[in-house]
Amino acid sequence: MTCEGKYPHHLQGVCRDDGSFYWSFTTTIVKTDLYGKTLKKIEVPSHHGDLCYLDGKLYVAVNFGAFNDPKGNADNWVYVYSAKNLSLLSKHKVHEVKYGAGGIAYCKGRFIVVGGLPEGLEENYVYEYDLKFNFIKHHVIKSGWTRLGIQTATFVQDHFWFGCYGNILLKTTLDFNIAEKYNFTCGYGILRGPTENSLYAGAGNLIKNGCDGNITAYKINQLFKFR
Repeated sequence: MTCEGKYPHHLQGVCRDDGSFYWSFTTTIVKTDLYGKTLKKIEVPSHHGDLCYLDGKLYVAVNFGAFNDPKGNADNWVYVYSAKNLSLLSKHKVHEVKYGAGGIAYCKGRFIVVGGLPEGLEENYVYEYDLKFNFIKHHVIKSGWTRLGIQTATFVQDHFWFGCYGNILLKTTLDFNIAEKYNFTCGYGILRGPTENSLYAGAGNLIKNGCDGNITAYKINQLFKFR
């Protein structure tokens, strides 16, 4: 399914409720129906990354500073929007995310934020927050190096799923131990699919005068695992 329109910057992530999809294109948030037709869109400051849905609200990982800088120098936030009309409801500083906030997911009363990674680090980092974005804990995923860290995140089948550039999808337990590692393209979005045994993966293309975005459903048991 393709999101209607083209946008100045590439797709960062997609989330959904039962009646709509929500697309983050770095400087544009788009709400569509289940067929990709635009219902509402707004311009937002760069860099709006991946997003998740909870109880009528959209939560977006935002960084106004540097990504992947070994010294940090990120300026990280979670922006909260109304899923109904995309109005901005609140902003929450998440300064613990050292290398730039790029992705977010919700699970069982907590949010987790993920993001960038400098060259040479052989693990990824997850930052856990409560529902008011009070910091709880920093977690380590023994993933090996992934280019620019983790781009997208979701929670499906009682596991976290983390999409990375370089055709890497990480599946972890609730305590962030690696359960599986897949050779799978999903750096532009990963979210629950049309059935409980599937995932949607986001993708996009640089087209004339802009970027587009789309999602495709995949059965989890057909994903190719790294040996």
